[in-house]
Amino acid sequence: MLGWFEERNRAKRRAEPYPEERAAWLHEHVALYRTLSAEDRATLHGHIHVLLNEKPFEGCDGLEVTDDMRHLIAAQAALLLLNLDSDYFPRLKTILVYPEVFRSPQHRHVGGGVIEETESSRLGESWDRGVVVLSWHDAEGGAKTLDGRNVVLHEFAHQLDQADGTADGWPMPFNPRLEQSWYRIMHEEFAEHVSRVKRRRKTRIDPYGATNPAEFFAVLTEMFFERPAELHEHHNDLYRLLQAFYQQDPEGRLAA
Repeated sequence: MLGWFEERNRAKRRAEPYPEERAAWLHEHVALYRTLSAEDRATLHGHIHVLLNEKPFEGCDGLEVTDDMRHLIAAQAALLLLNLDSDYFPRLKTILVYPEVFRSPQHRHVGGGVIEETESSRLGESWDRGVVVLSWHDAEGGAKTLDGRNVVLHEFAHQLDQADGTADGWPMPFNPRLEQSWYRIMHEEFAEHVSRVKRRRKTRIDPYGATNPAEFFAVLTEMFFERPAELHEHHNDLYRLLQAFYQQDPEGRLAA
C-alpha cells in the first residue's frame, strides 16, 4: 500500500498539463483515444503521466524505445484504468518491447517427470513476476483499428488479473461487490465458449479465450473496448458485467 508521499506524488503527476502536440499525436494514432470525451481524455492524460513516471520501458533485439512508443502503449494501458480506483498495475516492474513478433520458450509436462521445451511466436506476454512483453509492430497496428484485436489491452488486462498474484480471470480486488455475479456469469459464459470452440461452432468471442479463464477475461477486454456493440448484442450479460467492472460504456462512446 502506498504511503502519503507516494499518493501525493501521483496526484501531482496527474495534474500536470498534457502537451497539446502529444494529444494530437494520440488522436491520429490511437483509434480508441478518438472515442473519448474531453473529460475522459483529461483523466487519461493524468494516468499516462503516472504510468510513464513509474513503469520503465526496455527495448529488445536492438529496438530503441521512443517517446511515441511509450505514449502509445501507456495510453492504451491507461484506458483500462480510466475510472478504476486502482494501483496502476502494482506488480508490473518493466515493459519489454520487441520490434515485432518474438520467440518465447514454452514448457510442458508430458509425464514421468519429463518437461518438453519448445518455442512459439508471440505478439505479447504478461508474466506474473512483473513483466509485460510486447511486439511494437502489433502494438502500433492494434492501436489504429477497432477490430477486437489489441495486444496492449490484452496483456494489460492480464496485469489487472494478476494484481492479486494469480492469473485466474478473477480481478476482484478492484470491485468485490461484483463477486457473485462475476463468478456466475463468467463461469457459465466460459463453459459455453469452451463447448462451442471444441465443437468447432462459430463464436463471436475469440476462440483463444477458451484456453483458460485468464485468457477469456483478456480477449473479452479486447472485445469490450473495440467491438462493444457486438459483445452487447450477443453476450449482454458479459457486456453489462464488464461495464460494471471497468465503469465504462464503450458502446455509448462509439455511438456518440
